[in-house]
Amino acid sequence: MLAALHYYETQLDTVRFIGLHTGHLGFYTDFQEHELEKLIEAIKHETPEEAFRYPLLKVKIQFTDGEVKTHLALNESIIKRASKTLVADVEISDFLFEKFRGDGLAVSTPTGSTAYNKSIGGAVMHPRVKAFQVTEVASLNNLVYRTLGAPMIIAAKDTVTFVLENANDYLLTVDQLEFYYDKIASVTYSLDGGEIAFVNGGHTGFWHRVKNSFIGEVE
Repeated sequence: MLAALHYYETQLDTVRFIGLHTGHLGFYTDFQEHELEKLIEAIKHETPEEAFRYPLLKVKIQFTDGEVKTHLALNESIIKRASKTLVADVEISDFLFEKFRGDGLAVSTPTGSTAYNKSIGGAVMHPRVKAFQVTEVASLNNLVYRTLGAPMIIAAKDTVTFVLENANDYLLTVDQLEFYYDKIASVTYSLDGGEIAFVNGGHTGFWHRVKNSFIGEVE
């Protein structure tokens, strides 16, 4: 599913995606293998307005030579270094919030909150919450580097920028993709990357999905 998003990310205004269960319950999959007739009917009769939509995270990379690159993420983006701890000034809408040192920083969308974000202690967010999340990966706290030490929910109107040290071994992930960059000056995250539309097959409620995925039956 993530690979399909990145393949068609320049056509998101005209493409709707279909999630089909092939095993484990997925948070973007509304159809099972035995529901192909239901799937066809949904494709035939659903209007674009009825599609289920999720926000995308915009990842803007500013290099020291002035070059700019932009990526889109459906789940999350993570910045870390290959051989050393990551040092970064964390700015929220140009306000210097903290100086981070640790293994890395993860930024996730509401739908991505149940993926890697959850495994590192981030909060689970309902997709209708118009916000994104910053979660620390093994932060170090001492007299020089002081961090909040908790996930931060960022309003959709705000941006988060990580201002980085000059280094040549940065690893930036965007969903399942990995990019090795050097000479990065900063990475800015915002929730204005547009939306991805899914064919709605009688959408399973979000909290039902969370319960089925992580808790199971409750006695």
